[in-house]
Amino acid sequence: MEISVKDDLNLNMIANSGQCFRWEALPVSQKEGGKFRVPMRDKCLIIEQPSENEYELDCSEEEYESIWKEYFDLNNDYSSIRKRIKKKDDPFLYEAASKGAGLRILHQDPWETLISFIISQNRNIPAIKKSIETLCGLAGKEKKDSEGRLYYSFPEPEDILSMKDEEMAACKLGYRDEYIMLTAKKVAEGDFDLNKAISMEADEAIDYLMTLKGVGLKVASCVTLFGLHKLDAFPVDVWIKKVLENEYKKGYPKEKYTPYNGIYQQYMFEYYRAK
Repeated sequence: MEISVKDDLNLNMIANSGQCFRWEALPVSQKEGGKFRVPMRDKCLIIEQPSENEYELDCSEEEYESIWKEYFDLNNDYSSIRKRIKKKDDPFLYEAASKGAGLRILHQDPWETLISFIISQNRNIPAIKKSIETLCGLAGKEKKDSEGRLYYSFPEPEDILSMKDEEMAACKLGYRDEYIMLTAKKVAEGDFDLNKAISMEADEAIDYLMTLKGVGLKVASCVTLFGLHKLDAFPVDVWIKKVLENEYKKGYPKEKYTPYNGIYQQYMFEYYRAK
């Protein structure tokens, strides 16, 4: 199906934003905005931008409305959210948001996001992606996309718990494999309820996620923003620490930018990383 999106949506920018690890760039005949395979849990979408504001998706209208429209957060108007920033009040964030036009906060699957960001701790993006794909290949279900290419679903908690020691070792997770196994056990047995976290406010959800072993403030904040889609969550990594130190010496005005601090954080992150 084809959709028209006049609002911010740059596939290449989102693919490289550090919020998703399973997007795969595919060959394209036209290079306006790229073509990507987007797996999520047990679903898979192929999306391409052949021309400005136009997108081609390999799904039905029903699937788009029930899954992918929400996934790309297309019910939110990001251009209007950017316009809330006044150049005279905050020239840095105004510039960062202008450069980051095209970014959106994906509404990813909470379980997949939780495990992915536990894996992400203290690692670079290529290593994160490789470990996640190995995990999916060993514990996920084999599937084919609409163009006949093989991919694997993201494993369920029970699938991870059934993995052998040598399979976990092949994922090269190091100390993180203990955290993943413990998290899978808690979710599978109902001792940790991601649906409960979805209904919480951002700060409460972060505290709840941090009850899991191996989930610190940064991982919990990332899961809350990218998986639970609490747009006011504000993850702080090395890039954002630099932003806060260099650009907000008198303190970042979080209350002023509520309820979109997570979106503004993404603009800051991308702007500093690009520099």
